[in-house]
Amino acid sequence: MAIRIITDSTCDLPFGLMSELGIDIVPLKVHFDKEEFLDGVDITKQAFYEKLSVSAHLPTTSQVNPEGFLALFKPYLEAGDEIIGIFISSDLSGTFQSAVIAKRLLEDPAQIHLIDSRNVTLGLALLVYEAIRLRDLGKTAENICARIEEAKKNVALFAVFDTLKYLKMGGRLSVTAAAVGGLLNVKPVITVRQGLIVNDGKARGSRAAYHLVAERMKALPMDEDFEVIFAHAHAPAALEEFKKVLADSGLFPDPAILSRSKIIEIGSVVGTHTGPGAVAIVWVKKEKH
Repeated sequence: MAIRIITDSTCDLPFGLMSELGIDIVPLKVHFDKEEFLDGVDITKQAFYEKLSVSAHLPTTSQVNPEGFLALFKPYLEAGDEIIGIFISSDLSGTFQSAVIAKRLLEDPAQIHLIDSRNVTLGLALLVYEAIRLRDLGKTAENICARIEEAKKNVALFAVFDTLKYLKMGGRLSVTAAAVGGLLNVKPVITVRQGLIVNDGKARGSRAAYHLVAERMKALPMDEDFEVIFAHAHAPAALEEFKKVLADSGLFPDPAILSRSKIIEIGSVVGTHTGPGAVAIVWVKKEKH
């Protein structure tokens, strides 16, 4: 009997890592007008950002449907395996609910454990990596799920968007606010709070926004038992600058934290809203005692 870890493509882990990590990644869909793509499968991240930059309209995204989960769950159940599914926040997508429906259609087997991560992109990836680590240590599915359910409450994620264009296109920002913000070189600082993506501040210029993230991080010391993950939206150079500002702020007294940190590239589902140029960091806050 094996423990099968399943997540969705909004974790932004490359599909090419599935075999190495021993996980399944189920793709959401991205639509550019009449064109439909499976996130991370038949459109590369570079191709996505190239299409996004010239698109007159914001692409739309759609969740994984229950049938997709049924096809994945059935063979594992028949093999006697246990399944741990960790998915994008249910407030951001119906993907988790589709997994719940699929489980019910299979008569609610106890071997299927489903977790609403309350996160997305690198926050979801962090929880998936922790589940992988625990599985590889031989922990039970129940132990793994308990650890993930506890850890997800303390995930801290901050991102800096490079442009207001896509917030405006998505109707999350007025045309006037976007125009003024663009003239003033305003960079919004974004976080995930209670499963939702929210604005946590703004600064004029990228470096000022990176310093704002550093100040936020000082109030939320990290639990070094967990991964630290960085991400960028087709902007590796900006990410290096972001990492340097955080390192120079004294947030990583142990240089090994930075050297072993992982980097992922934000994919098409989340990139639809960030646009190119965004950078982000995620860690787990220390429990207060």
